[in-house]
Amino acid sequence: MFKSLFCLFFLVSTVINAQNKVSSALSEAPVKGGFEMEGYWVWGSSVVKGNNGIYHMYASRWPKFLPFHPGWMIASEIVHATSKTPEGPYKFQDVALGTRGAQFWDGRSSHNPKVVKYKDTYILYYMGSTHPFEEVTEENIDEFSLQSKWCIAGRWNKRIGMAISKSPDGPWERYDTPILAVKPNTFYSYLTSNPSPLIKEDGSVVLLFKGRNYKDDGISNADMSIGVATASSFVGPYTVVRDTPLFSTEHLGEIEDPHIWSDTEGLHMVAKDQRGKITGVAGDGLLAHSKDGIQWEVDPNPKAYTKLVKWDSGKTTKQGQLERPFVLVEDNVPTHIFFATMDGPGGFSKGSKTWNMVIPLAQK
Repeated sequence: MFKSLFCLFFLVSTVINAQNKVSSALSEAPVKGGFEMEGYWVWGSSVVKGNNGIYHMYASRWPKFLPFHPGWMIASEIVHATSKTPEGPYKFQDVALGTRGAQFWDGRSSHNPKVVKYKDTYILYYMGSTHPFEEVTEENIDEFSLQSKWCIAGRWNKRIGMAISKSPDGPWERYDTPILAVKPNTFYSYLTSNPSPLIKEDGSVVLLFKGRNYKDDGISNADMSIGVATASSFVGPYTVVRDTPLFSTEHLGEIEDPHIWSDTEGLHMVAKDQRGKITGVAGDGLLAHSKDGIQWEVDPNPKAYTKLVKWDSGKTTKQGQLERPFVLVEDNVPTHIFFATMDGPGGFSKGSKTWNMVIPLAQK
């Protein structure tokens, strides 16, 4: 296993066993770190360091009068927060990508941001969606559910898009069409979502993404699959490498929320094991690696993290949800890992609070 991969494993794994000889290198999660907002569900962060040394976080939020799931599907927006340190706490600055009308492909919801800087340009990859109906309000909230008209359209319209800026403070120039659309009779015939980009030194891009296809009934969607697309530069076009997924229920196992980064040894991925087929526990994290971003191998010791978190208050808690891992890399070294997290016993309907947390890596 590569040295950097060992560092990440020992950072994020909260289960100490006989093979974990460097448990003393684990840092504690700062209770007052990360990012949360009163009155909003907050989810899925991505962080980049600006030229002035300020850390810029992009995260999803949506109002708490909506249920956490599937409220994000029809009312999420991407917000911008900053901190002088990677740990935070991050302070809200502005809405980076908000609603802009049902006529746009991303007009009703922008979600799952991943920010990348290439030379003098900041690129914000994200999932967008729209629907042609009235907005959901506190007056008609009783009509809203995963089976409602809003969510049927909102889920079906999920696509991956991109916005660019010369400054992490914006303004952001959005693409008016998705960069990764669906394709009939493939594992992504129903939707594309959850982009995870990596821009190589030559400017070419590897983009992991989540896809779903139609079930045989021609109406509902199937389980999640992870695919890979490439582009010669971030402006595109983006082309899916093949019509068979990297991960699926039939191949290796169903995973979600892949995040990739690079170092001198190659490319590395951390992701959520949706059903536990790879790590043994549903919801735990897994590690994989690649030389080119196209061919991936699960690590022989794949467990990357569990929902157990040790805080700098001295407490250890089992989080209700721990998802959307994001690894901050500085000077070619992973320094922090961020998670979207929820309180409660587990399950999106059982939590009362969400926030984006961070665990630092103790450097030797």
